[in-house]
Amino acid sequence: MSETYAALITSYNGDETINFDNTRLQIQRQISNGNHILCCGTNGDFSSLLTGEKKRLVEISVEEAEGKSEVIANAGCPSTFQTLRLAGEFASIGVDAVAVITPYFISCTQDGLYEHYMRLADSISVPVYIYDIPARTQNGILPETVEKLASHENIAGIKDSSGKVEHLEAYCAMADDNFRVYCGTDSLILHGLKSGSSGCVSGLANIVPDWVNSIVRNFDLDNQEEAEQIQKKLLDFRTELYTLGYGPALVKRSVYVMDPSVGNNRMPSLVPGQELDSQISALLDKYDISYR
Repeated sequence: MSETYAALITSYNGDETINFDNTRLQIQRQISNGNHILCCGTNGDFSSLLTGEKKRLVEISVEEAEGKSEVIANAGCPSTFQTLRLAGEFASIGVDAVAVITPYFISCTQDGLYEHYMRLADSISVPVYIYDIPARTQNGILPETVEKLASHENIAGIKDSSGKVEHLEAYCAMADDNFRVYCGTDSLILHGLKSGSSGCVSGLANIVPDWVNSIVRNFDLDNQEEAEQIQKKLLDFRTELYTLGYGPALVKRSVYVMDPSVGNNRMPSLVPGQELDSQISALLDKYDISYR
């Protein structure tokens, strides 16, 4: 069966400290919709989180998911040294696997990325997923580098958020029982499934957890027409939402418009305003989206 992971948002209080109780509710909400959890990812504001906050978010994700869902935690940091330390701590907490976003700020060669992931895979006690989102890190990993890494027994797969169809298809061509591909671009979920992916890691699942899960479930049940219809609806909504600004911040703000208890983003990723909230609210109404 294919799998759906929600790239979980982080809830905040009015002073931008983390609202851990509400974040628990978000985890429970995703699990009730049949989704697994990826925490401390792009949609979870990982780049603005302190190390202690990341660890606590991973702890509550593991606590809530126990026996009901799986948890992958993003441990990626700018250096291999930092990533090793953090991934080791996540492993000791009890995650099912770690995702490792390509290093950011530091410019990397493909050889550097290869050595980075090999060292991690050799050293960490839980499976490692490569996490590629070059629009944010400026360090995109190439399919030929991934292919070399895929033979390592502790590299479990890749979360591909490159947005490039040719990369997704290349990764799916490598997929087998030991190397899983998860589509991280919501517009390509169904395309990835048709190409051989194991499922998706979705930011929009924070807004429409049922839609995203339904694409995957209908594909597995061979209800192709239904899966196509939901994917098209998701694509149309995504296109309109992302015209308003920075995607991950708009995902979080959309949940806020439906349920203000999740809090705003941490500044300066999004400056809230009545006009923006009205635009988001109108879009949610247009697509008949409510908090589920």
